[in-house]
Amino acid sequence: MLQETITKDRPVSRWLDFVVPQCWESFTTEDHTVWDLLFARQVDLLGSRVVSAFLDGIDLLRLSHPGVPELAELNAILEPRTGWRTVAVPGLVPDEIFFAMLSERVFPVGNFVRTRDQLDYLEAPDCFHDLFGHIPMLAHEDFAAMTEHVGRLGVAAIQAGKGERAARLYWHSVEFALAREAGELKILGAGLASSFGESHYSLESAEVERLPFSVERAVNTPYRHDAFQPRYLVSQSLERTVAEVLATTPEHLLAL
Repeated sequence: MLQETITKDRPVSRWLDFVVPQCWESFTTEDHTVWDLLFARQVDLLGSRVVSAFLDGIDLLRLSHPGVPELAELNAILEPRTGWRTVAVPGLVPDEIFFAMLSERVFPVGNFVRTRDQLDYLEAPDCFHDLFGHIPMLAHEDFAAMTEHVGRLGVAAIQAGKGERAARLYWHSVEFALAREAGELKILGAGLASSFGESHYSLESAEVERLPFSVERAVNTPYRHDAFQPRYLVSQSLERTVAEVLATTPEHLLAL
């Protein structure tokens, strides 16, 4: 959600203005089939390559249930657990709106799913990326708190004219992070968890840099949103990522 979108010419007001009905009943049989195909393929691909909290979240939220999840049913499980809820949006939203949503424990979900010929790559995130990639970790209390905090940091950074700092922190902690778990390198970020190609690439390619995670390094490390990443930041653990981000104040972020 970190680039200009079709809504760029629309006056930015409250994030509620960007919410639309999910219209779950409008998803076709083919849409549900594509979701099931994506889900089965990605779960099989990830195996034990993703942090255990992600797999726990899939089970807790019953995401393995066939078909595109209905947001109201999902929220009925997620919101009582961590205070997060999902809302439907028609596409990418501007950064200031996105961070404002996160700061209120609201996660925007595209109200569309990719087509069968887009299984391996989609430029704009669809509901599979948003729901499969992000929502399992929002059922983890500490990671949920960290994501809210990143939203608050983003709101402050944008108000100070330094939104790119929060965007980079978000990218390297929530979207494309790696972390060690029981001595093994694992996927932590949603962008990797939901990607068929980059999930393996991030862990196994000899062509990329894997650097130790720190908030300072994250804030100062550019990223690509149109290709596989040239470098990934690796934390000592999920808990370490959470602790470092939660310890970051807006003043500290802006000073880095």
